[in-house]
Amino acid sequence: MVLAAAIAAPAAEAKHIRPDLPWRQQLVRILGTTLNQDQNPVGVVAEIVVTFVKRNDRRGIEITFETEPGRFSYTSQAAVLLAIDRTARAAHLETDSWSVFVAVPSPGVTVYGESLSAMVGITVVALAKGDFIPSDRVITGTVTRDGHIGTVGGVPLKVEAAHEAHMHRVLVPEEQHIADGDWQTPFLMQVSAVGTVSEAYKALTGQPLQGDDPGDSLGQ
Repeated sequence: MVLAAAIAAPAAEAKHIRPDLPWRQQLVRILGTTLNQDQNPVGVVAEIVVTFVKRNDRRGIEITFETEPGRFSYTSQAAVLLAIDRTARAAHLETDSWSVFVAVPSPGVTVYGESLSAMVGITVVALAKGDFIPSDRVITGTVTRDGHIGTVGGVPLKVEAAHEAHMHRVLVPEEQHIADGDWQTPFLMQVSAVGTVSEAYKALTGQPLQGDDPGDSLGQ
């Protein structure tokens, strides 16, 4: 994932949600890269807001990418759509009554790339199941067709940015990108290589991916 600008903003408020429908929302962190003033690549920690709504109908999953304050590139949107679908399938959850809203709360920021997609997919399923991802945990990677965590680049830069942001646990794909080379884990940080979305979900939430869907027990 590449960011078009520096990031620091509060969470967006829930929008487009009927007050009679149960919903959950969480602000989560994502890792990316950008260019500094010297045009050198550096890692960054960004925030996105994910809102989950459980509708009363079954007309199919609806996913909305908000276009303000910030926005997502088409590549990022496509990767997130796949990650949500594949993570839900791995969790054995029906998605046809879900509405999902994804927003970048920082004005003027555009998120590029695919490496945020595993984090978004897992966050959506966590919201659907009533689980929670602590703010000091994050994953960079994609979700493959068979439920594995796909390789992404820039991992050393992202890990360093997470360390500077005082995050305690970072999940990375088991398969290392060829361009990343050798790198060291920062002091007092837990960096874990994960192979599957099930492993990643357990590490991020502390709960198993496959379990009961709380359904209408969602709080309003």
